Amino acid sequence: MKKLHLFEGFGVELEYMIVDRTTLDVRPVTDKLMHYKCGAYRDEWENGAISWSNELALHVFELKTNGPAPVLNGLAAFFHDNIREANTLLEARNARLMPGAMHPWMDPHTELRLWPHEHNLIYDMYNRIFDCRGHGWANLQSTHLNLPFGNDREFGRLHAAIRLVLPLLPALAASSPVMDGRLTGWADNRLQVYKDNQKRIPSIAGRVIPEPVFTRRDYRRRILARNYADIAPHDPEGILQDEWLNSRGAIARFQRGAIEIRVLDVQECPLADIALLKVIVQAVRDLVDERHAPYADQKKWDVDPLHAIYQDGVRDGSRQMVENPAYLRLFGLQRDKMRASSVWETVMERTPDMDDAEKEYLQMALREGNLSARIQKALGSKPGKGELSNVYGKLTRCLHENVPFFCDL
Repeated sequence: MKKLHLFEGFGVELEYMIVDRTTLDVRPVTDKLMHYKCGAYRDEWENGAISWSNELALHVFELKTNGPAPVLNGLAAFFHDNIREANTLLEARNARLMPGAMHPWMDPHTELRLWPHEHNLIYDMYNRIFDCRGHGWANLQSTHLNLPFGNDREFGRLHAAIRLVLPLLPALAASSPVMDGRLTGWADNRLQVYKDNQKRIPSIAGRVIPEPVFTRRDYRRRILARNYADIAPHDPEGILQDEWLNSRGAIARFQRGAIEIRVLDVQECPLADIALLKVIVQAVRDLVDERHAPYADQKKWDVDPLHAIYQDGVRDGSRQMVENPAYLRLFGLQRDKMRASSVWETVMERTPDMDDAEKEYLQMALREGNLSARIQKALGSKPGKGELSNVYGKLTRCLHENVPFFCDL
């Protein structure tokens, strides 16, 4: 595979739940869907520009770019075509795809079914070590963005930039306000439970925000080597000794020459996901290009202040207030405090290659709130099963039709 340099390619992964068309309960039939598509219980199938694949939980289905895409333009249409095809195949089992980062009423302790086919040894090992019967394993769907680097210098600059952007991502992309059938008060419940899903071995996820390391050698020494050593007593066969064991909010994938951002909740439709990814890429690019802050200053940021901002975003989402002037200056903002949504608005204004639909979506999301906030507004203060079914049923239609979710739908 050709080595890509900074911003020469984009790997995008979108995860969805399979649910019953009538009840919206989770349906663990991803293997059946893959069998319908390719005639075998495969864990991956290339479908043109998009690949289909499984995840740990049997009700989770993933679509991803078939290798790095040269541009983000046009990807929403490719994803949408595959969503419609998957929904057509799922009709035979009275099922369909649902967006959003968590199922609103799934009981992960009784409803989890692990993928039982290809590469299931990995999932069985995770389950043996961590017991995956919990929301942090069984009930979470995300968007992953892979950004390439071509050498050690590019890795350092990209890692520095991504570390600084991560704290603002929940304010932009949270889509999981409901868990166990109720509004919990957290904008991003997926990230709230994600941080604890491997607490038996704390070094694997760290504090979600990666440590300030800027060379491949230091990254392997300070992060990966610790991961491998800490899990070794629990994994004597070495099944999990790989780069993907690292569960921070952004992880280095040296084998593919990319950094993978993992803290994004999946949105209501591909149009929304790609619009968000474009503005996120612009924020990362501004830092890599040292538009407002030199690389030397970017490297000085430790985990603690970034984690504090990040946790505010996980809790508050669109309402997040950033009260760190030094952090705001990284984005060219000379303010003592500022809403995170306003930071994103300034980034959006200089983001190129956005079509009218993407601009309209982002303007709406920054004005009315991210998907988590819009779901909360649509549900009201104390929703019951009827309100949840109504709102999440509308979300399934948004996904199938590739249209935004508005509170008054």
